[in-house]
Amino acid sequence: MAAEVEYLGTGRRKNSVARVRLLPGDGKIVVNNKPLADYFGRDVLEQVVKQPLEVTETLGEFDVVVSVEGGGTSGQAGAIRHGIARALLETEGDYRGALKKAGYLTRDPRMKERKKYGRKKARKKPQFSKR
Repeated sequence: MAAEVEYLGTGRRKNSVARVRLLPGDGKIVVNNKPLADYFGRDVLEQVVKQPLEVTETLGEFDVVVSVEGGGTSGQAGAIRHGIARALLETEGDYRGALKKAGYLTRDPRMKERKKYGRKKARKKPQFSKR
């Protein structure tokens, strides 16, 4: 039994972490054991996930198996995109230029700002009253 070729990539965005496996196949995308359309209800998030495959023109070449946890749906979609882009680099080095130009290899550093004491949220102050 020959070992099947697989390419791994880890993507992160906000509090989400995605572990991505690319397997030679016909383009099925499975997220946490569910088809992509069932996991993300919104078309926009499905498009975000597919962006690295579209840029490198490998949309029908790989099956994508993803395990993602943490954060919300938008952060998870961004993490999956980051992970797919990193996994595509392992398949072929020629994709680096296109992925880098599109900005899919850069870890998005924006995070939720921590709550400060004396404040209701990170920046929201209690209502001011003169008397």
